[in-house]
Amino acid sequence: MSGALSRRNVLIGGTAIAGGIGLAGLARSGAAGAQVATATARADLDVHVLVVDGMRPDELNASLTPNLTGLAADGTRYQNASAIMVAETLPNHAAMMTGVLPYRNGVPANKIYDPEVGDERELGRASDLRASTVLGRLRTELGLTTASVLSKDYLHGLFGGQASVEWDPFPLLPITDHAPDHFTTEALIQIVGEHSPRMTFTNLGDVDRVGHMDVSGTSIRIARHAALRGTDAAVQKFVDFLRASGRWERSVLIVLADHSMDWSSPLGLIGLDHPLNTDPALAGRIRIAQNGGVDLVYFVGDDAERADAVERIKRIALGVPGVESVHSPAEFDLGDLAGDVVALCAPGWRFSDPTPLSNLIPGNHGHTVTLPIPFFVAGGHPMVGRGLEITDVQARTMDVAPTVASLFGLSAPEGGWDGASRIEGLVVA
Repeated sequence: MSGALSRRNVLIGGTAIAGGIGLAGLARSGAAGAQVATATARADLDVHVLVVDGMRPDELNASLTPNLTGLAADGTRYQNASAIMVAETLPNHAAMMTGVLPYRNGVPANKIYDPEVGDERELGRASDLRASTVLGRLRTELGLTTASVLSKDYLHGLFGGQASVEWDPFPLLPITDHAPDHFTTEALIQIVGEHSPRMTFTNLGDVDRVGHMDVSGTSIRIARHAALRGTDAAVQKFVDFLRASGRWERSVLIVLADHSMDWSSPLGLIGLDHPLNTDPALAGRIRIAQNGGVDLVYFVGDDAERADAVERIKRIALGVPGVESVHSPAEFDLGDLAGDVVALCAPGWRFSDPTPLSNLIPGNHGHTVTLPIPFFVAGGHPMVGRGLEITDVQARTMDVAPTVASLFGLSAPEGGWDGASRIEGLVVA
């Protein structure tokens, strides 16, 4: 591998270790404080969760992503697969690893309004995640080594301390705050080669980050397609490594996206800040967390006036061109952090609050049209179903955790799963 990983820190059991570390050192660090269950997880299995961030289901095709398409064809593909609301990166990665809805895991969107700071902020702190993860539970309950290889800085922050081995993404590109897929894949290969984790969780961010900024996205998607081909090649490089290192026959790959993508025209802007603040009953008492395809609206006035305020917010928002629908956070099980009203834009539009210059990127997600995702299970392990297409169930991002738990014999968390184990195409002895 290139020197990319050696120039950063790999976190082992909460301790920063520069460059590589021997297996003996990893075992001592990872086992500290762990409560290893008496039941033994199956020893012939490694699970790799690969997230192609922002990929649309129609982009899984032989001309654009031949390697991913070939993996899906040789495995089990879920034709009806979906993100959860809000269809953003943080809530869907949180759902993947916790298996529960946002009202339980504490991550309803990328950005919320935080009254403690008096402004909107990203949910990229480890303390923002309020539910256990399979990354952490496999480590602490079954004594297995897990690894997170997350290309985006805020994802790395959200899952800090969960895995046995954590890659600190590098190099982070300016503006996008993500490491290119080449470096992410190289880091994944080095970590698997050196530490043999039983489960890995990887985010490949190029498709999403490039898609956001592709001004040709409404039509020919030049940059987007180039990113897809690059990510497709990166996944194949990891597969080739698994084969060459003798790990393919023990590997199950769960490959999916966290959301898809929609593109708006330069004039397809929606602003709710101005119309809401021109209403005398709402003026000065509205806060908005803008999430591209979704606005989370918060009423910060007296609780006694909240019911009337919510109705006013919904009525005014529905009268703004480009707003497709409005909802209460409870409709999507988002929890109190999501505010009072969830406004979704129509396809081809985007929110830009508080001003038209607040969201300049044409590619956005979070809204209904960006819920469909690709989702398939592949790998060389004998349990993987070959050439199957599952059409009679809807797979969702929050199904990843219960599926991983089923494969390793890990029990459901307190309160149970909100997702379902997707083992229809797997032969689990």
